[in-house]
Amino acid sequence: MNGKSSFLTLTIVLIFNILIKSQSITIPQYIDRYRAIAIRNMLDFKIPASITLAQGILESANGNSDLAVQANNHFGIKCHKDWLGKTYLKTDDKEDECFRVYDTPEESFADHARFLSTRKRYASLFLLDKNDYKAWAQSLKDAGYATNPQYPQLLIKIIETNNLWQYDTNYSPFLADAEKIKFKDKPVIMSSQDNEDDFEPVSFGLTGRKVFLNNEIKFVFARKGDRIEDLARELGVFPRELIRYNDFDENHKFQDGEIVYMQPKRRKGFAEYHIVKEGDTMLSISQFYGIKLNQLYSKNKMEKGSQPKVGQRLWLKKKKKEMGE
Repeated sequence: MNGKSSFLTLTIVLIFNILIKSQSITIPQYIDRYRAIAIRNMLDFKIPASITLAQGILESANGNSDLAVQANNHFGIKCHKDWLGKTYLKTDDKEDECFRVYDTPEESFADHARFLSTRKRYASLFLLDKNDYKAWAQSLKDAGYATNPQYPQLLIKIIETNNLWQYDTNYSPFLADAEKIKFKDKPVIMSSQDNEDDFEPVSFGLTGRKVFLNNEIKFVFARKGDRIEDLARELGVFPRELIRYNDFDENHKFQDGEIVYMQPKRRKGFAEYHIVKEGDTMLSISQFYGIKLNQLYSKNKMEKGSQPKVGQRLWLKKKKKEMGE
């Protein structure tokens, strides 16, 4: 290739890059385009519009990321076992991970609302005040939406820099546009058991078993046939430690998909409180929120060994008397 041809090629590449850059979506443009559907999600699903917009801006680089451009996926939602739609392979934590593909960006926003509202691990979010974007940002991280320890701060900065909080309360000027957006279904919070598909692994055990975080505590999911001695050896802890960390008894029989902590649980859960559902036990609630069983009893002034009633509110951070009940 001669010098003239090389110069021409370089010029074309530079012009192409300039054109691509000039077409990039800015944050104000992103907000203007998607605030109506964020408000619609807030009205239907009780998810703060500020949080939806901030997550979209952060996860999709204002709609400019490869995933957003190629797959209309603005929230980095992976396929999971329940996804039957089109897929897009992209290297993320691992090579060629499967991400959901949507026909339009608006479908991504709708699926984001369904994703949060139908997974048990995010149930605690919907106990929060929808106007408390700071609590929502922190709780998203605590529930495992992202592994970046600065995730809450990043969302809060985007919200405050761009005044997104206003759409949580002063949304009447955009209500007409929001009401034009309709969803086919309005799902409710599910109480199904958590599984590996709902969490992002942070490491792997000696046999390749995935290790996850809940309430900043490392845990694995039990498998059918696991025994305390074998699982403890695999995780590098003593059997008595595994029993103590999880408030198990020595004859505990593992259920497939049961949470098993590798470290001590904490004195507080990751949510303020839990509303007891059919089938809940003090131990299952303790495991789900990563709170020590004795602390759960103490905070709620309950006798050890007793079980909660359906509909009962169990406090996870402050004691019952401190909450005025």
